[in-house]
Amino acid sequence: MAEHMRLLILSCTFCLLCWAHWCSLCVVAILDPVDFLALQSIHKSLSDLPGSNFFASWDFTSDPCNFAGVYCDANRVITLNLGDPRAGSPGLTGHINPAIGKLSSLAELTFVPGQVFGVLPQTLFQLKRLRFLAISRNYISGEIPSNLGLIRGLRTLDLSYNQLTGPIPRSVGTLPELSNLILCQNKLSGPVPPFLYPSLIRLDLKHNDLTGSIGPTTLPRSLQYLSLSWNRLAGPVDRLLIQLDRLNYLDLSLNQFTGPIPARVFTFPIKNLQLQRNKFYGLVLPVRHVAIPSVDLSYNRLSGQISPMLSTAENLYLNNNRFAGVVPGDFVEELLAGRIRTLYLQHNFLTGIQINPSANIPLSSSLCLQYNCMVPPVQAPCPLKAGEQKTRPVSQCTVGKG
Repeated sequence: MAEHMRLLILSCTFCLLCWAHWCSLCVVAILDPVDFLALQSIHKSLSDLPGSNFFASWDFTSDPCNFAGVYCDANRVITLNLGDPRAGSPGLTGHINPAIGKLSSLAELTFVPGQVFGVLPQTLFQLKRLRFLAISRNYISGEIPSNLGLIRGLRTLDLSYNQLTGPIPRSVGTLPELSNLILCQNKLSGPVPPFLYPSLIRLDLKHNDLTGSIGPTTLPRSLQYLSLSWNRLAGPVDRLLIQLDRLNYLDLSLNQFTGPIPARVFTFPIKNLQLQRNKFYGLVLPVRHVAIPSVDLSYNRLSGQISPMLSTAENLYLNNNRFAGVVPGDFVEELLAGRIRTLYLQHNFLTGIQINPSANIPLSSSLCLQYNCMVPPVQAPCPLKAGEQKTRPVSQCTVGKG
């Protein structure tokens, strides 16, 4: 009887072990086989940089849905965040395997900053459910695949701080749900394509090599953030800007834009108006006192008298233009009260400013009047780039007045 019981216990123990092993196999098999193989291929093409331990949990004898950066719904991968997201993590190296296109339920794909190189795989367009694609601060090269325009539900595309070349595909501008397009700090060239849908909120294309003009209907009125600085864009933008009345950030600096600056721009709810280093010309005539804390119109071809409506800006850069006449008294009042922190008027054709030579300018404020058609009535330190000459030659002032 005892022997029988012993055999029965051993038999039950064996059955339990077999059941546990079978269950472990079931856990591994939970993930769709196509996604399982795709993750294996992705892992083979990438590795941790020294100091990163991201792939330590990627043991394919266990459930891939428990891997770091992998999130599943039922038996499909829906989110793939590759790399340790903690600040200072060195990230990953390697290339993006084309098998990533097999993750057909993927809604979010991100790479942390690292040293991932090579081109964006053409198979990305197969991710029809993708909503969020962010591969920034790596070494991705080549062109942006034009077939990304087939991912019709894409809402955020962030490929910033890479080495991408070639044009921005026109197909990207046809994405009906795209709200954030961030392609800054690359080597992209060609024109800014038209964006056809009023879903776009953020457009960041700064630090590229984009050229051409931007028509009045190129960008939608829905835009709230627009950065095009450090390109070679040209032509007038006044008709475009008067339509973008929802902007809370605007930077068009370091381009070759021309034409007048529309008065409506000065009513935008922004903190910094950055239009410096272009070829804007004409009068600057805000219709009411400017509420923008920092206004930079320097290094353009603006002319006429300086409007007193600009005196309410905390930091005002009007240097290196063609402004003439006497500086309005409003500026002196605001400056001496310490409400103007920076007032740069150097390198213009100004003929006077009504300020007492013994006036005490607050230490927190800076005034520069060098190289105008007057002798600066007060001695105030100027930036080094203003040069050493205090006034313009008389011959230049005659030309400036004419």
